[in-house]
Amino acid sequence: MNHASGVVIVDKESGVTSHQVVGRLRRLLGTRKIGHAGTLDPMATGVLILGVNRATRLLGHLALHDKRYLATVRLGERSDTDDADGTVEPVAPAAGLSIAAVDAALAPQRGDILQRPSSFSAIKVEGKRAYALARAGEAVELKKRPVTITRLDVLGARVEGDCLDVDLDVECSSGTYVRAIARDLGEALGVGGHLTSLRRTRIGGYDIADAVRLGDEPPALLSMAEAARRSFPVVELTAEEAVDVGFGRRLSRTVPGTPTGVLDPAGNLLALYEPSDAGAKPLAVLV
Repeated sequence: MNHASGVVIVDKESGVTSHQVVGRLRRLLGTRKIGHAGTLDPMATGVLILGVNRATRLLGHLALHDKRYLATVRLGERSDTDDADGTVEPVAPAAGLSIAAVDAALAPQRGDILQRPSSFSAIKVEGKRAYALARAGEAVELKKRPVTITRLDVLGARVEGDCLDVDLDVECSSGTYVRAIARDLGEALGVGGHLTSLRRTRIGGYDIADAVRLGDEPPALLSMAEAARRSFPVVELTAEEAVDVGFGRRLSRTVPGTPTGVLDPAGNLLALYEPSDAGAKPLAVLV
């Protein structure tokens, strides 16, 4: 069994699930302890962060970062899943819409908003996944939740029959559904809308330029310390403080944020800490 720990940034291909990417990396690296941060739908491509061995404990924190996507929305049709993988039906001709009209309809979705997630999502409803209930034919109406969309730019548009395909550049908080942006845009224009392509180009400090396509050889691991540097503030400890961290003790020094990565004198990531009264307390000890 491979006991090396670290992070792999994968450029996920379309047509495979995030879980299948995990399975492939397990085979390449010879270890079972692999997880991912921030699931991508099978249709979607782009940045998928995977943690190996001890780095799996970082994933919950990495997934909370903001994200950037390139998306294509087809106006003129709707889908029961809000994307092209569902049952698609025409609503109203959209080929005559102007980019100005599309941009104006997007305006209410910019900034701090309340967004209703897609019914076909992994959100749990009374202990069951929403997508499982929806596939079983049950009506699923999820509650709106606060999200932040800091960028929602129209990059261009193309007429496809009676439809209009609109390319978007989206930057948003964790928990935002780009499929819901497509759905709500179509509803605002009265023509229906669904997502036909989605590529995640960034999660926090992890860019698509850093990502690798999985091949036949094991990919190199990004060290846990470097992963922390890209994601959080970090501080270097004294040898004495490093011993305390190994036992999960509080530190008397202050740390700049929640979380903060703490490194031993050799530069290894030991734990994540957060500010507390008169110092700092551990969030996750990684050694």
